[in-house]
Amino acid sequence: MEAKILVVEDEVIVARTIASQLMQLGYTVVGTASSGAAAIDKVNRTEPDLVLMDVMLKGEMDGITAASQICSQHDIPIVFLTAYADENTLQRAKNTLPLGYIVKPFNSGELRVAVELALFKHQVEKELRTNQSYLATLLHSMNDAVIATDEQGLITFMNPAAEGLTGWREAEASGKDITEVLRLVDEVTDLPVEHPVTQVLQTQEVAFLKEFTALINRNGDRIPIGDSASPLYRQLEGIGGVVVVFWDMSAYRQSELLQKALETEQELNQLKSQFISTVSHEFRNPLAVIRTASELLELRGGEMFDDRMRGYIQRIRDSVQQMNQLMEDVLIMGRVEAERLPFNPAPIDLEPLCQDLLEEYSLNLSDSHEIIFTHSDDAPETWMDKTLLRLILSNLLNNAIKYSPTGGRVHLDYTYVLEQQTIVFKVQDQGIGIPQSEQAQLFESFFRASNAQLLQGTGLGLAIAKRCVELHQGQIEVTSELDVGTTFTVILPYTAKV
Repeated sequence: MEAKILVVEDEVIVARTIASQLMQLGYTVVGTASSGAAAIDKVNRTEPDLVLMDVMLKGEMDGITAASQICSQHDIPIVFLTAYADENTLQRAKNTLPLGYIVKPFNSGELRVAVELALFKHQVEKELRTNQSYLATLLHSMNDAVIATDEQGLITFMNPAAEGLTGWREAEASGKDITEVLRLVDEVTDLPVEHPVTQVLQTQEVAFLKEFTALINRNGDRIPIGDSASPLYRQLEGIGGVVVVFWDMSAYRQSELLQKALETEQELNQLKSQFISTVSHEFRNPLAVIRTASELLELRGGEMFDDRMRGYIQRIRDSVQQMNQLMEDVLIMGRVEAERLPFNPAPIDLEPLCQDLLEEYSLNLSDSHEIIFTHSDDAPETWMDKTLLRLILSNLLNNAIKYSPTGGRVHLDYTYVLEQQTIVFKVQDQGIGIPQSEQAQLFESFFRASNAQLLQGTGLGLAIAKRCVELHQGQIEVTSELDVGTTFTVILPYTAKV
């Protein structure tokens, strides 16, 4: 595309000559002007690519003033035409940042060189400004903080992210030593670390912060950061400064610590589970020996033992049974806390399961307690974990029987709530009840109510029941009144068989 040129010259013949030369060189002349005001008007109307401006124009406005006004309103290169100029005029001309001078008289070759150079330099400068604007926008919009310094480590640039982390505004930090603004310490020792900018200026190589380095911002807050510092090279003069890119690692550090804590917790749970299994196994062997020995004593003693001796043997058996139950409960809780208690739901018919459970209790209870069982009729088949459900019901029944007076009644009931697709189990006793202030702690491991301390128990039964309910994604609730009784309600979701 041919360049459009405006010629500003107050000598008409000279102006026509220059216009003719330009057209012969292949340029388009959009017009000529003989005064500064006319030049400004024609620039506004024709929008030329370049203006050839005579320095010494007649009238109130010379060429320098006209060029200054044109440059303030348009991005158009100016080339001055001059035959002579004093020092003051030359300095004024320089202030308008012209892209060239042509000294009169000149020929077509000199004119072409001046025009081509001016157009080329203007295009280069335009692209440079565009790139600078793009780079500035990019740096200011970056989430990472960026600080640039000169070859002495003095700050020349900061983006908003750097301002936010350091607490310094760019205008305040400009010209300051970067070690004053970007204060770095070791998180472990709290001592200053070797600054990456200093390293780069000495080695002229990229430098990185060591792990566990923190920035002390202007407010004195400590922020863990990661960073890299790189040299800025000038084409012929070597290193001209350093650019530092850094970022806030608080969230990463927090997640890293949480992950390590989780791994440690999992490792401890596994060790605890292994320890519990080992101890339980080692306890069971001598307990089996004690139980067998007590049975042999009773068998061989026969009528030789009086009631007191038989009472001692029974106490041994009861203690062995209690220890075995404790070991079983501890093993289950160990698997629960290590998240290794299996959950295997399958189709289950609740009525036969409950009947089997009650028959087991009937064999052991004789006439000491009465268990009353009621349930929904025509209930759909349900998917649950049979083993875990037996644990839930057996622990609740054990408690109901243990804390009820001899001859008392215990109620077991379940009801299907079809609208909510849940099954509601209830175990109700007429026992000693639970103090209101202690009911919130009832499902904690090894917790026992203050009014139950004289009765044997491990304090694990309800904790196990609650964990088994949670594996079914259900709920367990308790209502109780002292010396009246307690009711445990278990609500479990079910999936009806299609």
